[in-house]
Amino acid sequence: MNLSIDNILLIGSILLFLSIFASRASYRLGIPILVLFLFIGMLSGSDGLGIQFNDSSMAQFVGMTALNVILFSGGLDTKYSDIRPVAIPGTVLATLGVFLTALFTGVFIFWLTNHFFCVITFTLLESLLLASVMSSTDSASVFGILRSKGVSLKGHMKPLLEFESGSNDPMAYLLTITLIQMIQTQAGNIWYVVGFFLFQFIFGALMGFGLGKLFVWILNKLELHNRSLYPVLLIAVCFFIFALTNDLQGNGYLAVYVGGLVIGNSKFTQKFSSKRFFDGLTWLFQIIIFLCLGLLVNPKELLPVMGVGLIIGFFMILLGRPLSVFICLLPFKKMSIPAKVFTSWVGLRGAVPIIFATYTLTAGIDKSPMIFNIVFFVTLISLLVQGTTIPLIARWLGLAKKPDEKPELSEFEIELSDDINSVMKEFTVDEKLLKNGNRIKEISLHPNTLVVMVKRGEQYLIPTGSTELFPQDILLLISDDDAMLKDI
Repeated sequence: MNLSIDNILLIGSILLFLSIFASRASYRLGIPILVLFLFIGMLSGSDGLGIQFNDSSMAQFVGMTALNVILFSGGLDTKYSDIRPVAIPGTVLATLGVFLTALFTGVFIFWLTNHFFCVITFTLLESLLLASVMSSTDSASVFGILRSKGVSLKGHMKPLLEFESGSNDPMAYLLTITLIQMIQTQAGNIWYVVGFFLFQFIFGALMGFGLGKLFVWILNKLELHNRSLYPVLLIAVCFFIFALTNDLQGNGYLAVYVGGLVIGNSKFTQKFSSKRFFDGLTWLFQIIIFLCLGLLVNPKELLPVMGVGLIIGFFMILLGRPLSVFICLLPFKKMSIPAKVFTSWVGLRGAVPIIFATYTLTAGIDKSPMIFNIVFFVTLISLLVQGTTIPLIARWLGLAKKPDEKPELSEFEIELSDDINSVMKEFTVDEKLLKNGNRIKEISLHPNTLVVMVKRGEQYLIPTGSTELFPQDILLLISDDDAMLKDI
């Protein structure tokens, strides 16, 4: 297919259309939306519609860019108050948990491929590399399914899973890069590896914290005449934190997440609009990255690895991840067995393992194409098996609860910042409301509730106490009493 600039833009826009429309099917069928993005990319590739894309370096660049935005946005949306109760177990899962998952899975892959799959044989280092690439978890699709199915989680389960998934990618990255270096040099100093880990983690966290504080100060000191430039400035901040930390041999991914966490929990100019901007940007990059990775793989190349991929995938789901989770959470006696089981089940593989698999391709590691295909296949298995059953498992374990309903506005495109402790709701006027009179001052409202706007037909009115109301008028109410608005 001739990919001119016009064709690239045309095909790209069509793929985006298909991906957005596919999200509706995802919500109805309970299939993780990211799986549909992958399938659209695969169907559009060389074995499908014929779009040729085999540049692993470009895929890696797109993946790194997307991962930066996703991690930074995740930090912006995470509150200190949510992660404080789960910071210690979450950190243990994000570090030791990833290491143990890689270790258990790597040993299993080595045993499996040297005893049962003669066609596919990995050395111990290659087995550990393959396992390390797949050792981090992904929550991008988990909570999309929970929201679409109306499932919420009790206690601190949600912040624990979000914190772990947002902070465990750096550990998997360190394991992947270290093992690639060890395979290339055929040697490895264990003390050097331990020191490298500690330096990258500590320095990455410090860089993220320090640069996050610095840019909060800069954001509050700047007086840009165009408010639309503040989100653009945050994009520059995101990439600057990652690139500078990486250049100084720190862990850029951890720095980006910590930097986003620091900035998101601080007050700065245009904070609300900037967070909304990053929400949309995150969705865009999730679509792009999965389409790109779907295009990169050739479905027919997955057939030879289906057998070993199935066994590895189910080992990680049923043994590797659960064993590491239970070991890591052993000191935390207050955490129930059902909570530990659910934490084990939500060990979803996502885009990150596929991105890390491209590192083996660009490094020229022997058997890297096979590693990439196995990682891709295991990711599909994880998303399909675990992703589609998360609501069911949550209910079985007694961890599901009815989600808190947040009033949605359809007639008034207004939102309040999270820092404002008030709630808005729309209410349609009827005869019952007007039984004591048709003026706003004559209707019965909670003392802490105000009518801030009235929609009458296509007109929007700013009301006063003497404003007359008529049936079918739509009121915009604001209150600091959430329960009262729900009962109206």
